[in-house]
Amino acid sequence: MVSNLTIAGIVTTLLITLLLPIILIIIWSLKNKGKRTWSAWLFGALGFFIMQLLIRVPLLSLLATTDGYMDFIKNHYIIYCLALAFTAGLFEVIARYAVAKIMRKDLTYERGIAAGLGHGGIESMLLIGMTYLNNLLYALMINTNSFDTIVNQANEAGVDTAGLLEVKTQLIESSSSLFFLAGFERILTIVFHVAMSLLVCYFVAKKKTWLGIILCLALHTLVDFISSVVSGLGSEYLGNRISQNTSYIIIYSLLAVIAIGSTILIRHIRREWKDNKAAI
Repeated sequence: MVSNLTIAGIVTTLLITLLLPIILIIIWSLKNKGKRTWSAWLFGALGFFIMQLLIRVPLLSLLATTDGYMDFIKNHYIIYCLALAFTAGLFEVIARYAVAKIMRKDLTYERGIAAGLGHGGIESMLLIGMTYLNNLLYALMINTNSFDTIVNQANEAGVDTAGLLEVKTQLIESSSSLFFLAGFERILTIVFHVAMSLLVCYFVAKKKTWLGIILCLALHTLVDFISSVVSGLGSEYLGNRISQNTSYIIIYSLLAVIAIGSTILIRHIRREWKDNKAAI
C-alpha cells in the first residue's frame, strides 16, 4: 500500500508543478499591465518545448537504444553526467537566445522575467507535473488493487512489466518526504530558470550576446553536472559512497544556495537594466 503521507506529498507536488507556473505569470502580468508579459511567457515556454521536448529528449531516447549505452554510463559515469549537463545547457541557452532575439524590438526587464517564468514553468508542468499525475494515478491503483490486475494482464499479453513493478516499489518504499521535496525543488529550479533567461535577455539588450550565452551555458552546465555527480555518489554508478538520503540533502541544499544566488542576480540585473535603460 502507498501511505497516505506519500499520496499527500504527490498531490502537493502535483499542485505546485501545475498551478504555480500559472499563478506566477498571472501575478507578474497584473503587476506589469500593458508590458506584453503573457506573450513573453509563451515565447519562453515554446522555446523550452521545442529545444528540449521536440529535439533533445527524442535524441537522447534514440541514443539510449544503441548498443553499449548502459555500459558506457556504468564505466564513464562522470563523462556521461558532463555530456548530459552540457547538452541541457546548450539546448536551453539556444532557446533563451532565440526568445530574446524574437523580443528584441521590445526587450525589457519585465519581459525577460516573464520569458524565464515560461521556460521554467512549462518544464515544471510537462515534465514534473505529468510525472506526478501518473504517480497519483498509480498510487490510487495500487491501493485499490487494480494495479496488480493490469500488471497481470500485461504479463499475459507478453508485455515487459519491469518498469511498472519498479514504479510500484518506489511508491511504496520511498520516503514520503521525497515526494514533498520534489515540489520544493521545482520552486528553486524556476527561480534559477528565471535568472538564466533574464541574464541572456539582458546581454542581448546590451549587445553583448556572446558573453550572456557563455555565462548562461557555463552556469547551467555546472549546476546540472554537480547535481548529477552528487546523485551518482548515492547510487551504484559511483559506488554508493554516500547514502541516498545524504545525496538528497546535499542536492537540495545546493539548489537552495543556487536559488538565493539567482535571486541576487535577478535583483542586480534589475538595477543595472533600469539604471542604464538598456534597450535594443
